[in-house]
Amino acid sequence: MEEIDKKENGEYTGEIKGGLRPSMKLVVMGIINKKPKSMEVILSSEPQEEDTEGDVGLQLKVSFMDKAVHRNARMAGKWGRPETTLSFFPFAPGESFKMEIVCEHQQFRILVDGQPLCGFSHRIPRLASLTALRVCGDLQLTKVA
Repeated sequence: MEEIDKKENGEYTGEIKGGLRPSMKLVVMGIINKKPKSMEVILSSEPQEEDTEGDVGLQLKVSFMDKAVHRNARMAGKWGRPETTLSFFPFAPGESFKMEIVCEHQQFRILVDGQPLCGFSHRIPRLASLTALRVCGDLQLTKVA
């Protein structure tokens, strides 16, 4: 993945060459808007919008109203059970953040600003099929790597 210019509307789709595999790390850095509602980070097999039937290995949906981070996955067009447990809510309006998504054998580990935020067990058996990273929402991206 490449360094990117700041995007005002916080919409980014990038290709994960060769797909995900254990020990890979994705980094998303940005600045949250002053009056944010939500932002999403999606790892999927299809780079298009969500209405396609592509598998989603990880959907990370940050809700600023609820101070929650919802995690879910979609296989064969069906969404699974969302997970919301968090130890803390790391995002603040107008603040920058660095999110790291570490792909491990059993799960994705999500860190924000170096602090472990949560994990999400793999539900999609073929990690290599996850070839797209999409980031959208109320933020300005500064870097995706």
